[in-house]
Amino acid sequence: MPSNEKRFFYGWVIVAVSTLSLVVSNGLAILGMPVFYKWVREDFVGSGTVAIDSAESFVARAASLTFLFAGLISPVSGWLIQRFSLKNLMLLGCFILGGGLLLHATATSTMAVYTARILMGVSLGFIGVMPNVVLVSKWFVRRRGTAIGIVLTGTSVGGVVMPLISTALIEAFGWRTAMILASLIIWLILAPAVVFLVRSRPSDIGEVVDGGADLETVEQNQAGGVTLAQALRTPLFWIFALGAALIFYPLFVTTQQLILQTAKIGFTPWQNSLVLSALFAVSVAGKFLFGYLSDQFAPVRVILVCTAVMFASTLLLLDLNATTAVVFLIPFGLGYGGALVLLQRLVADLFGDRDYPKILGAITISETLGAVVGGLISGWLADRLGGDYSTGFHVVIAATGAAMLLMILLNFNEQGRGVRNAAS
Repeated sequence: MPSNEKRFFYGWVIVAVSTLSLVVSNGLAILGMPVFYKWVREDFVGSGTVAIDSAESFVARAASLTFLFAGLISPVSGWLIQRFSLKNLMLLGCFILGGGLLLHATATSTMAVYTARILMGVSLGFIGVMPNVVLVSKWFVRRRGTAIGIVLTGTSVGGVVMPLISTALIEAFGWRTAMILASLIIWLILAPAVVFLVRSRPSDIGEVVDGGADLETVEQNQAGGVTLAQALRTPLFWIFALGAALIFYPLFVTTQQLILQTAKIGFTPWQNSLVLSALFAVSVAGKFLFGYLSDQFAPVRVILVCTAVMFASTLLLLDLNATTAVVFLIPFGLGYGGALVLLQRLVADLFGDRDYPKILGAITISETLGAVVGGLISGWLADRLGGDYSTGFHVVIAATGAAMLLMILLNFNEQGRGVRNAAS
């Protein structure tokens, strides 16, 4: 029996390491990459490797591959998470991500770039959002929303820090050397933290969930819920999955392609870095705020508020200029930060913990497809409009509005209130 004496709960160390994991993994694989795009594009166009009239699609295709394979690997990693040590899987992710960055930095062909971006996507299945959310969920039940909200600030912090670091390195050493130097963060900081600090579950060190939750209650919570096969047969799953895809559509376009458009209206590379960093900095507040609120109010209500805020902000994209670009960042960042937290939490709330990694993996595929479709459509439209993303942003508005409507439907779907207990 655990002691009743109040002591430090090791789960908060897990939260810290998981947050660091997302700062580094998402910051290097996804959110910090856009500052490289201009230089990579100019390099490959200048060498004749990529035709100038397909340069935007080259950039969009490479970025989309990372998202696509992050999603495709999710069911595999979800299966592996239930069978092998999370620590070992996270170390595997470190090596794959580091290798992908080194390959990208030395690439001289489009195929090498695409392969590197695929590796970076695969790495996220082991060191990205899903495995870290699963890890933290093993340590927290009552305070799960707050804990996941803190962890997911790591993606935003990575988006704040990595563009600034990478831009400084690019200007000092060129984009190839900068990418190699950035990869050292994995080898020197993240991998050692995983080795020495990660514990896969509380019982590994004689702890219990939440640092003192009733063990019987915890075991009942973890045993409850439905299997992936059962979830796939419910309308609730498909409403939620499609809504997740439509939330990730605007997330991808704004975080990966917004600065390509702001560059066309006169923003300098440093100003573009600040745009990205500001967006992610605001999303940190959204993750804290809405993560906390999801512990106080019904999470399905909270995610509806998040998508409504996102949709309202995208209307500013109808007339993108220096002023509206800056104003857009605040509400959109708040809404998207909260939506990310709620999407991860709601999988457990709606379907239970019984098959949580697998169901979360399936939802991740849907999120990925939404992101990939968004990136490809926006890149394709921009190529046909001389590099202008305005029309692509109009589609973003429609996708975000549709996401909000699906979250309304989720709230009114009475079946969802009993799904997680249906097979308990």
